Amino acid sequence: MEAGRIGRRIAYWRERRGFTQADFGRYMGQTKRWVQELEGGRRQGDPRLSVLIRASEILRVPLEQLLIDGPPDPPPATTPPVEIVGVIDSIYQRLPESAPLPTMEQMRNRLVYCCAAYQACHFTALGRDLPTLIKQAQRAVDLAGPEAMEAHALHSRVLQLTASLLHKYGASTAITAGIVADRALAAAKAAGSPVAIGAASRQVARSLAHQQQPAAAAAFAVDAARSLGPDLTSGGPEGLSTLGMLYLVAATATSTAQRSLNVVERASGYIAQAAEAADQQGVDLNADWTMFGPTNVLLHRVDVAARFEDGWSALEAADEIDAVAFDGMARERKAQHLITMARASLLTRRKNAAVESLLEAARIAPEEVIGRQTTMELVKDVLRAVPMPSEKLRELGRQCGLPA
Repeated sequence: MEAGRIGRRIAYWRERRGFTQADFGRYMGQTKRWVQELEGGRRQGDPRLSVLIRASEILRVPLEQLLIDGPPDPPPATTPPVEIVGVIDSIYQRLPESAPLPTMEQMRNRLVYCCAAYQACHFTALGRDLPTLIKQAQRAVDLAGPEAMEAHALHSRVLQLTASLLHKYGASTAITAGIVADRALAAAKAAGSPVAIGAASRQVARSLAHQQQPAAAAAFAVDAARSLGPDLTSGGPEGLSTLGMLYLVAATATSTAQRSLNVVERASGYIAQAAEAADQQGVDLNADWTMFGPTNVLLHRVDVAARFEDGWSALEAADEIDAVAFDGMARERKAQHLITMARASLLTRRKNAAVESLLEAARIAPEEVIGRQTTMELVKDVLRAVPMPSEKLRELGRQCGLPA
């Protein structure tokens, strides 16, 4: 093996995956200096086969891509990135007995940071911090005495965030996300909080939808909304936001079923029920990290229409969104909407608009676009639809692992 050429290939894919040399070194268990020497072909004993296998796992490319010359042409991103694998591993681990346990307040503060990272689409940073918090929250439950309900509530919220993160990576993490969502619901019931139970039920419903069970997903969300409705309606912004989001999840799940007049009507009905909760709330709020309110309901109306492949209805609904209100949404929510608008624009043959929306989504939230299977397929479709793609669009395609 020629170390120099292999080092250049590793550097190429490291940059495409958005890793710094320090990031890549940390995942490899090495220093930045080691990575510099590896990529420069200056390590005489490397690259050993074990090193290349580990590098291929971290960079999410086949081993042969690091061994042969030629234009890199990786397969679709069917496995989660390395930091997400670390999150999955932590679900089945326990904190060492010798490790100190932070106070509840310290863990709540860390959870706030992690939720903010999620809404800012900093999934790599979240993937580094979440494993420790998962194990700490589990330990807090194991040791809790008088704070048992508080500990269960914290544990449920951490697991809900974990499920949300895993849902980002589609089929490759769907089963694990479902297990985590079930654990979150059990913890919420132990805490006895209607808001926690409703929020965890939302994650269970999303898991069912990701496992191709749209009818079961919608039914689960609606049953939770109806059974918890009185408590949530009287529970202030957190309760109303939880209630509204349950109906929005039901609408989204329904929109993945085979389209028919009855299915479209059911989805529209769920959105209308969410709109009632939003009207009662009155304004857009980020209560319990939901970003729920009238604007989020409109964003879901656009998304549902696009999922039904009704591009014109999606664009018409999008015209109702207030620009100032949209600007106040979390980055994750804005990026999701821009991706939806790219789909709707492509459905209506507005190719330039599709490119603009996709590039804007990648600009404000690159981790929401790059490395995600569903978005990668959209990037591929846009590239095919545009006769002469711009360099920015081609570069986005390369970052998603598509042929240059």
